[in-house]
Amino acid sequence: MTDGTAVAGPDGRLRCPWGLSTEDYLAYHDSEWGRPVRGDDALFERLCLEAFQSGLSWITILRRREGFRAAFASFKIASVAEFTDADRERLLADPGIIRNRAKIDATIANARVLADWSAGDLDTLIWSYAPDAAKRPAPRTTKDVPAVTDESTALSKALKARGIRFVGPTTAYALMQACGLVNDHLADCASRDV
Repeated sequence: MTDGTAVAGPDGRLRCPWGLSTEDYLAYHDSEWGRPVRGDDALFERLCLEAFQSGLSWITILRRREGFRAAFASFKIASVAEFTDADRERLLADPGIIRNRAKIDATIANARVLADWSAGDLDTLIWSYAPDAAKRPAPRTTKDVPAVTDESTALSKALKARGIRFVGPTTAYALMQACGLVNDHLADCASRDV
């Protein structure tokens, strides 16, 4: 049991405690989480996966990520926007993803909305909500890491106002963490300044 502070991993490096709970998390923590993600399709993928994660553990999504990529045309916005009713039925029967009708429908609907945006618009919109890193102290323990912030609430509202579904403030904050808009690696975590 941890007190929420950084924990030494098998290699002796300190990490956020959640990053040591499984090998999948260790790899994700060390190489992806909190690193900047840019580009409309890449951000669309993260937005979709965070929406699918809602109500579930992230490990469930992480372990099915390749299945999601195969099922959703590598999250290419233009491709997913063209999905038909037959694609929807295929997705509802695909054991490689989370077969939640509302989340599948939202993913397709969101792609259709985003297909009408200009290239770079999603990237620009999401990154415009990145808070000033200099004004955010590094969290010392996991208790210092919020689930929602003013910025995530504003991002959620901005996306919803433009027709994007399944992106509440908590989902928006998880997206911000995963895509490097905020750095919530603990102060003593070896991955904080990578």
